[in-house]
Amino acid sequence: MSDMQTQPVATTPEQGAGLSQWHRVVNTFTAPSKTFTDIRDHSRSWWLPFVLYVIVGYAFFATVYTKIGMQQVTQNQIQLSPKSQERMANATPEQREAGMKFSIALTEGIFIGNPILLLIIFCVGSLVLWGTMNFVFGGKANYSAILAVWVFASLPAMLKPILGSILILIGVAPDSFNIKNYAPTNPAALFMNPLETSAGLYSLASSLDVVTIWTLVLGAIGAATVAGVKRSSGYIAVFGWWALLVLGGAGIAAAFG
Repeated sequence: MSDMQTQPVATTPEQGAGLSQWHRVVNTFTAPSKTFTDIRDHSRSWWLPFVLYVIVGYAFFATVYTKIGMQQVTQNQIQLSPKSQERMANATPEQREAGMKFSIALTEGIFIGNPILLLIIFCVGSLVLWGTMNFVFGGKANYSAILAVWVFASLPAMLKPILGSILILIGVAPDSFNIKNYAPTNPAALFMNPLETSAGLYSLASSLDVVTIWTLVLGAIGAATVAGVKRSSGYIAVFGWWALLVLGGAGIAAAFG
């Protein structure tokens, strides 16, 4: 048999298999670049972190519902807002009762519909970030890749409802529970009394949240990775939009808080 007949046929090396969803979740906390590179090079699937969000969110809802109660949650929010107290004081008994029922139903509805609301936030936020990375910074990211990045980058946010649930279970006073800022991860929750602080300042201090900033850093790294641009571009895009939202939220809080 000739050498031509015995020579093996050369093959092109295949790209290695991508990470599993569980590996992506773990790497988001330990080696985020691996997760985001895998999203860029392989599947854009994000089902596992979303399922985890839903589980943690409903567990937190169950804890609040059973240990605090929706009526207490609503009453606390009224007590924390001088303008809400004024509106309730000027209302008739029938109006106060109707307003309380509506507020309780709205709070419960937000909890129950949290997966849908969360999905809308992810989709809209990813669309804005995708446009910014591609059209402002010259990136080449697919929308599906940006969406997957943002879902995985938000994994640290689960720590807040987990921490909130723990605090409730170990005995936080129901009348001091603030559904809008229940985890001690920002200066407002740690050091400020919302009744003694202007609503705008309290909103700004609440935004300086270590978990939120952690999420933003991950989002910036991931967006830059899948878009093929410098990390500085990712940081400018993500933190730029965040700053606008923070300022807008503080303005709204100051006007209507």
